[in-house]
Amino acid sequence: MTNNRRGRPREQGIDEAVRAAVNELLEEVGYQRCTVDAIAARAGVGKAALYRRWKSKAELVFAAVVHDDALAAPPDTGTLRGDVAGVLADIQSALDGPQVRNALPGLLVDLRAEDAPTARLGELFLVRERAYLVEVLDRAVNRGELLRRPEVPVVHAMLLGSVFAWLHLLREAVPSGGLAEALAPGLYGAIAGLGGVAHFPT
Repeated sequence: MTNNRRGRPREQGIDEAVRAAVNELLEEVGYQRCTVDAIAARAGVGKAALYRRWKSKAELVFAAVVHDDALAAPPDTGTLRGDVAGVLADIQSALDGPQVRNALPGLLVDLRAEDAPTARLGELFLVRERAYLVEVLDRAVNRGELLRRPEVPVVHAMLLGSVFAWLHLLREAVPSGGLAEALAPGLYGAIAGLGGVAHFPT
């Protein structure tokens, strides 16, 4: 799910400077030593400015290397099958790359250890990811491809979990035709089944 900043013109420069600082520090020193102090110094901004925008290091790093709180509109290919492939490509774009690989182990530890960052991440990021999926699923219902909207947390887990597992647990090579295209048919079928479709389009 790709970054797409909308609005906040006076904060745009801070966002870009912080994103660059986080990515540089993750590559140079790793997640643990990528502290808020170090990020502020590298970005050339005060810590107070960072804490007005992000409430924790975990939130800040997530926004910088995965996605922030403004998501682009989901792909609209005209079919659920195509939209599923587009969503998977967005997720892969957000989760792939050396900075994400450097950040994820420490980031996940922080999220498990502290309730407050987890709650904030849910409020800022997971809610938006699920709203993005609602738009995809409701379009499919309106087209007549689904009889009803499947449970959004289930669809979220299926799509996000499949890409995450491939890239960060299995660490398989990306298929020649692309990861989204490899995963899309099976996940499309599962989602369509959950949505109560009697037969699948050919």
